[in-house]
Amino acid sequence: MEQHNYVEIIKDLTDRAIWEVQNVIDCVPEEMWGRHYCNMPLWKHIYHMLHSLDTWYINPRDKEYEQPSIHEEGLDNLDFISVKTLNREDINEYFTDIKIKINTYLKELRDEELLDYPTDCPFTKFTLILGQFRHLHSHMGMIMGFIIEATGNWPRVLGLENPIPEGEYEKFC
Repeated sequence: MEQHNYVEIIKDLTDRAIWEVQNVIDCVPEEMWGRHYCNMPLWKHIYHMLHSLDTWYINPRDKEYEQPSIHEEGLDNLDFISVKTLNREDINEYFTDIKIKINTYLKELRDEELLDYPTDCPFTKFTLILGQFRHLHSHMGMIMGFIIEATGNWPRVLGLENPIPEGEYEKFC
């Protein structure tokens, strides 16, 4: 990992986090996709986590932000029962869009901008990024727990030293 500036560290850790999110999604067995946890289907926990990453990693007050085409009012809210359901393809397509958006943002971000406030936002860029790591991994831990409890298998994580796998790999530890 390159550790000569803050943005390079953020890029590396974001790449690792994004890989782990995709791996956890891939570890969800089909029979668990619609199973309810805390009164909500598992897919909705995943969508909530991804929607927050999409809106809060860069600027939750962005007036030009457009909801994803799969979104409807309350779909991201774990306290709101939705009629609409999302399948794995919906989630994976949305996650691909988020990855592209975040990677584009990080390619342009500079260390000296980390303490800047995005337009109309009361939080610095650095605060938003760290806040999303906290939120993302809180939900990742819950989802991993659901998977472990149901399957007895622990989804693979990378840590700081393991390379990000390319090609075929074992999804579970």
